[in-house]
Parts: sequence; structure tokens; C-alpha cells
Amino acid sequence: MKRIHLFEFEDFAWFPNWLRKCMTRYIVAVHRMMATAPQIAELLTRILPHAPTPHIVDLCSGSGGPLPSTLQLLHKQPQYAQLKVTLTDLYPNDDVAREIRELVTPGLHYRTSPVDATSVDPDLVGVRTMICSLHHMRPELARKILGDAQRARQPFCAYEISDNSPPIWLWWLAIPINILVVLLLTPMVRPLTWRQIVFTYLIPLLPLFIAWDGAVSNARTYTVADMEELVAPIKSDGYTWEYGSLDGKMGKKVYLLGYPQAAG
Repeated sequence: MKRIHLFEFEDFAWFPNWLRKCMTRYIVAVHRMMATAPQIAELLTRILPHAPTPHIVDLCSGSGGPLPSTLQLLHKQPQYAQLKVTLTDLYPNDDVAREIRELVTPGLHYRTSPVDATSVDPDLVGVRTMICSLHHMRPELARKILGDAQRARQPFCAYEISDNSPPIWLWWLAIPINILVVLLLTPMVRPLTWRQIVFTYLIPLLPLFIAWDGAVSNARTYTVADMEELVAPIKSDGYTWEYGSLDGKMGKKVYLLGYPQAAG
């Protein structure tokens, strides 16, 4: 695999949660700038017909990412007017859950009990999504997550905002560029808290952490070829895996789709 599993600061248990929240809020702003919600909505419309119920179970949700915006787009289509999204995480964050409730987006819910992506609770039925989170998983763990969806015969959608196609040495050129982008994009973060401002412009911890984690995310992202290697050992009859790339703002995005084949 081209992918290299380096460390990201936000993955460490010791990393302050308030800094992690500032970083994930910034990532939500990045998704808005890149207009990822329409692409994700298009991918979901391809596999929602394979779901037993109009429900999306988002794994490793963080601060929700682009799923709230994606849900609003899908609600505009009559066939998905009753679609629901449940945001989940292995380590649920009560503050994020409260913020999600305050959004008052119809059909959007944050589950406050832990959800293990490698063994999803049987009551969580529907399309499983991982938006910019599959790259956090080493291949062994990623295969367990994909295998659990396949065994449960639930559709699956992973989406990443990088396709990891540039040469390896270009990953590190992204660090100074990322710092500049953080300084320019931070005013678009919502909610824009005093911590987001102070630790971006006065004490620039956030630009440094985000720049590093952003460059490393590129290094960790599974390429299309990596995804083929990832699913090869778990393929089985009755379940289809598809992977590819999409053109988008600021470069290509990669995706991985899985869905059960109709019986008979």
C-alpha cells in the first residue's frame, strides 16, 4: 500500500478535548468550502436503495462533519423526505451532542452511548458511513469495520477529501500551505468561539496542529489501489464493493461503497 500510518495529534487520548473540538469544527468549515455535501449525497443515493430502512448510521462522527448539510440536501428529494441520520462515536461527546440537538435539523440525532465501528449494535440498521475517518484506521482495523458491515448486510460508504495521488514528498509541502489556509478559513468556523480565535491568531496552536494532521491525513488516506487491496481478503458472494475517485474542489476525492446484492 502507498498509505503510511503516521500519527495525528487528535487521535491521542491525552490530546485536550477542547483543542480537538476546535479542530473538528474547522474541518466542518473545510467541508463547506469544498462543497463535499452534494458529492456525499450523490454517493448515498446510489446505495440507499439497498438499505432495509431509510436511515444513515455515521461512524466515528466527531463534530458531525458534512452529514447535517448532506441530510438537508437529501430531504429535498421526495423519496428521502423521511430519511434519518444517527451520528455515533466510540467516545461520544456530550457537548457535541448538545450542539447537534441545538441545530434542530429534522431527522438528525447524536447517539450518546458508545458505538464500536467494528461491531455495530444490531439496532442501528441502515447505511453505514465514514466521512473522512477511514484513514484513521490501520488496514487490520479497517477490514474489521468493513467486514462487520458485510456480515450484517448493511450498505457502507466511506468518503475522503484527499486521493493521496501526489508523490510522497509533496505531503510535507502541504504543511506551510495548511497553516496559511487555517488563518484564512477560521472566520468561517461555526460556532466561532474565543478559543478558536485566540489559539489561531494569538497563540497559534491550532494552525500547527491542523497543518500537521492535515498533511498526515493525506499520507494515511487509502488510494483507490489501496482500497482494492483492503477489500480483497473480505470479499464474499452476495455483497459488492466499489471504489473510485471523484473530481471536486481542490482536487480529487476517493470513495468506497459496499452493498448487499438482492436475493435471488
